[in-house]
Amino acid sequence: MHERPLKILIVDDDASIRDMLSIVLKKEGFTIDTAENGRTFLGKIKKNPYDLVISDIKMPDINGIELLKKIKQVNPQIPVIMITAYASTNDAVLAMKYGAEDYIIKPFNIEELKILINKSIRQRDMEIENLRLKKELMGQKGIFQNMIGKNPAMLEIFKLVDNIADTDSSVLISGESGTGKELIARAIHNKSNRNDKQFVSVNCGALPADLLESELFGHKKGSFTDAYRDKEGLFSVAHRGTLFLDEIGEMSPAMQVKLLRAIQERRIRKVGDSLEQDVDVRIISATNKDLSESKRKKEFRDDLYYRLNVISIHLPPLRERRDDIELLTYHFLDKYNQRMGKSIRGFEDDVLESFRQYAWPGNVRELENCVERAVALEKGETIRLASVPREVAYSIADHPGKTPDLRQLLAQGSFDYNRYIESLGQDIIREAMKMAGYRQKKAARLLNLSYRSLRYLLDKYQIKKSPD
Repeated sequence: MHERPLKILIVDDDASIRDMLSIVLKKEGFTIDTAENGRTFLGKIKKNPYDLVISDIKMPDINGIELLKKIKQVNPQIPVIMITAYASTNDAVLAMKYGAEDYIIKPFNIEELKILINKSIRQRDMEIENLRLKKELMGQKGIFQNMIGKNPAMLEIFKLVDNIADTDSSVLISGESGTGKELIARAIHNKSNRNDKQFVSVNCGALPADLLESELFGHKKGSFTDAYRDKEGLFSVAHRGTLFLDEIGEMSPAMQVKLLRAIQERRIRKVGDSLEQDVDVRIISATNKDLSESKRKKEFRDDLYYRLNVISIHLPPLRERRDDIELLTYHFLDKYNQRMGKSIRGFEDDVLESFRQYAWPGNVRELENCVERAVALEKGETIRLASVPREVAYSIADHPGKTPDLRQLLAQGSFDYNRYIESLGQDIIREAMKMAGYRQKKAARLLNLSYRSLRYLLDKYQIKKSPD
């Protein structure tokens, strides 16, 4: 909704057209101003903030192209709709190349003109919003070392990274998959006094224990089958730099002992070697597990936990920083527009609403994939609901006044009834948790479920268990 009536300037030397359009568009709630020639138009466009201009392409003292140039000099974001006779259609097409939003041929249908006006204003609003978000991204509160966010929790994390970057303290970053843990690790390294050395990353959950040991510490030729030559370990590669141990919670107990020794003594030994070497690395680790719970269950060593968790950073899931969703969405739109050579302007309202309502279990990574997919599939100027994944589109189905166009969903040709019902079920569970004050036993009674079944569903759909 706009805070003030939108103001339209009608430029035409035909008084009957000016009067007719003024009467019709005032009934639609617009504020109308008129100009009968180029001289009057120039005086008004320089002094008044118009939201849209409707102009005849043939004027006694100015042609459509010159008129467009004058408008774009004053404000390049004012949309212009050209009125043209059938014989001058080529001029109208040329005018669009120079920045006109659209054109309509005389004699025109007033309902068609209303559609063009509303479409042009929506497009202008999208461009203004896109520019606003870009400015916000360029500001200190928008983008930080490739991390994007204005949510208070994220701003506190950015501040913490600034404060700890130049220390050598170990950092443990926790958070769900897709929240950007490696980006934070890289930000710490890039702002540290080690940034002229290597940032080395290894996923501890992707390798079996014996291969992980070789990866971290290196090995001597012939120390095991397929060890055809000496290999430098990642500790050595990261010497005087930063070693990022992703998914540290997946490390085997035996490897935990060896890692602890390397951190404590700042010395490593290659597999199959009798000699040790000194290493100077800063350790940053990350996990999507609750390591304190793993420690309690004796799945993770206490002493290693305390060595790694000198400074802790917890990244909130995207569903807990919804005020960042639109900022991220337009950032990814710009990114994939450039990558794919497209010029999509923005998103339809129901798409943005579905993004706001969706739970984003895959977090920022899932949002980026969703936007990339939409940009790849979309053939028009704006992203439509049909171009986003079904589970995202279905997310607004159970919100009054925010129901998606089910005909559009069905028209996609692959409507998934079970997925749709599953999405509704997740929303019902969330509402029950809110009504129960996040007391799970009470929520289970409201849903007529067993306590165990509710806990299973909360974990399965990653539904938050507390209001914080």
